[in-house]
Amino acid sequence: MFGSDKLISIGTTSNPRIFLSAGEASGDHYGAEIITELRRRLPGATFTGLGGTAMEAAGQHRIVRAEEVAHMGLTEVLRHALYIHSQYRALVRAVRHSPPALAILIDFPDVNLRLAWHLRRVGVPVLYFVSPQLWAWKRRRLRWVQQRVDRMLVIFPFEAPFYRARNVNAEFVGHPLATLPLPTISREEYADAYDIDPETTWIALLPGSRDSEIERNLPAMLEMAGLLGNDYNFIIPVASTIKDTTVMKLIAAGENAIPRWRHLVCVVPDAREALHHARAAIVASGTATVQALTIGNPFVVVYRVSPLTYAILKRLVRYPAEIPTQPDADGNLPIAMPNLIAGRRIVPELLNQRFTAENLAAALRPLLDETPARRQMIADLAEARVKLLPTPDSNPIRRVCEAAEDLLRPTTPTEVPRTPVANV
Repeated sequence: MFGSDKLISIGTTSNPRIFLSAGEASGDHYGAEIITELRRRLPGATFTGLGGTAMEAAGQHRIVRAEEVAHMGLTEVLRHALYIHSQYRALVRAVRHSPPALAILIDFPDVNLRLAWHLRRVGVPVLYFVSPQLWAWKRRRLRWVQQRVDRMLVIFPFEAPFYRARNVNAEFVGHPLATLPLPTISREEYADAYDIDPETTWIALLPGSRDSEIERNLPAMLEMAGLLGNDYNFIIPVASTIKDTTVMKLIAAGENAIPRWRHLVCVVPDAREALHHARAAIVASGTATVQALTIGNPFVVVYRVSPLTYAILKRLVRYPAEIPTQPDADGNLPIAMPNLIAGRRIVPELLNQRFTAENLAAALRPLLDETPARRQMIADLAEARVKLLPTPDSNPIRRVCEAAEDLLRPTTPTEVPRTPVANV
């Protein structure tokens, strides 16, 4: 299966070297929490791999910087393919030259599932946290998970039965965002910190965590802001994985068309605080939709990719029986995670050609006043959030670290069983 039928256990020492790989803003955040907790449990541990600035600040020696390889979409990745591949090869060389005691791979499947093959070849146990969305598309990659991943820790409740039915050792550990307390900063303190008029209505705009997402999603959001007028302030959280210049360039373009633009738009560092204090939000599909769900803030989901990417994905996305879904009037299956968690459409989705400033304004307006639509969405989001909670005596990051310690314990070299490939 890996060039050898035996997996040689590296075991561990009192000072294990742990390889972590996360290529997106959410993974960078989770990776930093995992490193912090493992350093508490294993004071002599060292950490290497692929990560963002948060993981570096927590103590990871970054072989590759996440902000330099985080791209999404078929055509978008193609434009950066040579550089991304060179960085991937740097990770592979590091793993082969000096195998770590353990690998913790966080989401980012295009890179991580391939890295898992190289890790297993040199006998490194693989713990995967935050499942790739194989239940939606690229189902053939289930074979890779079956063959290359020792433990799969998932954060959505429907994922564990999906994997276990397909011969993967999977456990639902709860979603880290569902366990966080609400931000404690008051509205007055927040307004003072970012020079926002506290008497106006605030709307949060979350265009994504990659430069390419910002460039595709933010212009229509800003155009929508112009349609709503000067009675609102717009708060834009900027993820650690994107360049400030990308956002500021687009905001500057908006200033040329909309009076008082600089006064109406504010860039902030923290998405959860922005969502907590905003009246409503527009959120690009991704982890930010789960942030909005757990905060309980009504929102509209948007996303735009190239027409080619959209056409291909629309044909490829299919959900298993574990995820009850219904297509919309255009035949589109839901993509927003809150809708998949709820098992029905509880937040509107505006994708590609439907993602226009006019449609955004029309979808957002009912959420800004005290309407039945607003009250219903708040109730639906609260119900969906409960499904993301871990068991009362557990915590997602702690469970990851407990599983890591289990895999670090020395074991006697054993035969690697050939995993049956069934029910893909």
